Amino acid sequence: MVKSVLVAYALWAVGGPLGLHHLYLGRDSHALLWMLTLGGFGFGWIREVIRIPAYVRAANKDPEKERRKENNRVPPPPGPVRFAGQVCVGMYFGAVALIGLNSLSFFYLIVLPLSVGAGVHLVSSVGEQTSDLKKTLTACLMMSPVFYGSTLSPLPISLAASITASQHRRFKPPQTTSSTQKLGPRLYKLALAWLAFSAPIGYCIFYNTTATLYYISDSIAALLDIFWFLPWLRGLLEYILLIPYRILCALTGGGYQEEAWRKILEILLKEYTEKEKQALQVFSLKSDASLEEITRSYRELAKTWHPDHNPSQEAEAMFLKVQEAYEVLLRWHKPQRFQ
Repeated sequence: MVKSVLVAYALWAVGGPLGLHHLYLGRDSHALLWMLTLGGFGFGWIREVIRIPAYVRAANKDPEKERRKENNRVPPPPGPVRFAGQVCVGMYFGAVALIGLNSLSFFYLIVLPLSVGAGVHLVSSVGEQTSDLKKTLTACLMMSPVFYGSTLSPLPISLAASITASQHRRFKPPQTTSSTQKLGPRLYKLALAWLAFSAPIGYCIFYNTTATLYYISDSIAALLDIFWFLPWLRGLLEYILLIPYRILCALTGGGYQEEAWRKILEILLKEYTEKEKQALQVFSLKSDASLEEITRSYRELAKTWHPDHNPSQEAEAMFLKVQEAYEVLLRWHKPQRFQ
């Protein structure tokens, strides 16, 4: 079916950051990249306003003619925009892995480099081009021991993977383009890829500490603040982030508030972890205790069990237990700066 420039622009305007226009044009790798990065962190989506006609022409090419030209094709030279995108998305994938999967065995040797390599390869596979996945991942695995244990390791690993991907680029065979495939299987594959990416974040939210949630919140706020000079784009991105909250309000009858996406974290953080519940038991307080009540109880117990005032044998152990419990609860309450 012949693709329309007008339809592509309409989808770009309505759901561009989610890659709807790329899905329409059969550019599934590009669509997945936009789904995971919200339109290339906004910049790629804006840049496409002048690129869509070229995308439509590429989607309308005759596969048979392209197949006959394949033998005469030479690998395209690496472009600075694609290379920069590979580095940035590789680091982005690595950061997501650091947030959600750093407790896994052999994380810095296997999990992190594979995550970075997947991000680099995704960018290198956008459009009619691709790279050698095995060589890209091999470069990541070879670089990872050099920066073992460093939180900055995604940067050098992503650089090494991007250089390797740029050196082993080629055109995709025309018969493998997504425009000739049925929509159902394509959506199924995209959904699986999206779930694989979002699983670490979901793991963080439900099993890790509250600090991780606020780290995500601060990252979202920083992302939105980047677009202060484009209020309409900032509003659109915030609208997309607020869709789950709007659905929740519709189901519960609650009202909408500005920047209410922050409140979602507050709802999640009302539940204490098991360690924090044990800390509350040390102070004999309930889960709804305020920071003032916790501090008051801490001061009383600290005065009671301080070794300088209590000569009993268990005083030092109890004092350390009270101190540790207070630090745990203080970390929980300290981020409550949005209220």
